[in-house]
Amino acid sequence: MSQIFPRSANAIVRFSLVGVLLFGGLVASIIGMSMRSDYVTGANSNVDQPVQFSHLHHAGGMGIDCRYCHTSVEQAASANIPPTKTCMNCHSQIWAQSPYLEPVRASWKTGESLVWTRVHDLPDFVYFNHSIHVKKGMGCETCHGRIDKMPGIQQKSSLQMEWCLDCHRNPEKFVRPREAVFTMGYEPEGDQLEVGRKLVQEYKIQSLTTCSTCHR
Repeated sequence: MSQIFPRSANAIVRFSLVGVLLFGGLVASIIGMSMRSDYVTGANSNVDQPVQFSHLHHAGGMGIDCRYCHTSVEQAASANIPPTKTCMNCHSQIWAQSPYLEPVRASWKTGESLVWTRVHDLPDFVYFNHSIHVKKGMGCETCHGRIDKMPGIQQKSSLQMEWCLDCHRNPEKFVRPREAVFTMGYEPEGDQLEVGRKLVQEYKIQSLTTCSTCHR
């Protein structure tokens, strides 16, 4: 074969194989990064709603507790969307003629619910229960971010499985006292890991990572 291929052919083949492997690794890395990007996960982008609702104003400026609107968050799997009546408790008197609130007034008059766009929309094959996380000391801010600083409504976290597993494997990094679950801007009294380890024992938190925990 030496009469057909020069000696340099061996080196060319070796470099070609290395190049293919490097290119394959680069493509895999690009795909991995793209799957974690905000474009794919939907994180950090505002979601249009039928009403220009501002958590910055209501939760931040007015200091309204999360549970005033999301009444079932401590007892049910879902943190409910508030009915029109909850909005009208205030807005029948405050900003009662604002054009921005016309959809709310129309909903109140007709009895037809506002069609909100779901922000944190997990796949149907994923089971998530708000109440158990609240009872175990997981703050709203941990998953939803500083909602009190958001003028719009956005998904702050990726909601990917690796994000969930990070907390399930290391709950001490995130757990807080139950009385601080709804506190925005929470700061632990001391080292988070030290405080977290004590709370993990006190609240009997298990590091559940089996498939059946979330996929039922």
